Amino acid sequence: MLTIAIPGREDLVLRHLILDFNGTIAEDGRLAEGVAERLEALSRSLAIYVVTADTHGTAAAACGGLPVEVLTYPTADVGAIKRQVAEELGEGVACMGNGYNDLQMAEACALSVCVMGREGCCGALVSRSDVVVASIADALDLLLKPDRLRATLRT
Repeated sequence: MLTIAIPGREDLVLRHLILDFNGTIAEDGRLAEGVAERLEALSRSLAIYVVTADTHGTAAAACGGLPVEVLTYPTADVGAIKRQVAEELGEGVACMGNGYNDLQMAEACALSVCVMGREGCCGALVSRSDVVVASIADALDLLLKPDRLRATLRT
């Protein structure tokens, strides 16, 4: 569990992290630099799930050996499935994504982070996320270095 005090708000208590794969933690089907190390560190506090349509078919292999559970749903309904996974996990869920199919998930989570990486991001997700960052390293570091999140979300 990870508890982050946000001045002027209730403490953010997180138990789970849901990550999109392509465009978020991976570029062209390959894990982005620095992601593995950050996921190892975060796994000490959070249960981590990679929920993906797996465009390139590489998610399981790319995440092999990492402390994450990979859930692949190669369907047109992956957006609704991501939301369902978030809701089934209950309270204390954070998510990170970049695509249109991450919108419903973002709405269901206690903390949603839009990653505007090289692939870009869905414009609608920008306005529905709690935080927008330039890279997955920046996104994961919000949880590893909570003062960054405090500064962004304080009232």
